[in-house]
Amino acid sequence: MLTMDDIVREGHPILRKVAKEVDLPASEEDKETLKAMMTFLINSQNEEIAKKYHLRAGIGLAAPQIGISKRMIAIYLTDEQDKLHQYTWFNPKIISHSVEMTYLETGEACLSVDRDVPGYVPRYARIKVKAYDMNNREVTVKLKGLAAIAVQHEIDHLNGIMFYDRINPDDPFKIPEGVVLK
Repeated sequence: MLTMDDIVREGHPILRKVAKEVDLPASEEDKETLKAMMTFLINSQNEEIAKKYHLRAGIGLAAPQIGISKRMIAIYLTDEQDKLHQYTWFNPKIISHSVEMTYLETGEACLSVDRDVPGYVPRYARIKVKAYDMNNREVTVKLKGLAAIAVQHEIDHLNGIMFYDRINPDDPFKIPEGVVLK
């Protein structure tokens, strides 16, 4: 079982590397790693288990965050419409996105970052992702809202980008360009 001790923290060089593509079909070892990542996310959102094992709640995890420089992500979250998004993906890639931008008003956080980093992180409001699932099948998924933001955050990890790299250094709370205010 993965715990916070397995999470690589900011400053570790692996978090700044571009992760390697996973050879497909995925090996049993890579599948087991992805399953362990998903289990961590589910456990981290279970109050009892999280408390027992001192887990910080997370909605997404990328393989570089556990010290593995491979293009694998796990997402486990319930969105604004109460829909569960549960994805374990190899080689995810954003193949199209909206012009419209969005951001989380509360800012973003990261299991690899043990400090609060205030500021708005601009993200695409809608994305279309192509990836491979645990059965080595190609999947294409359209996402918006929190799910789209979480996937972009994790794909950034695969490209050596931290969420705070996207915060405007001169004005962290400036509304990002391209955001359509309701």
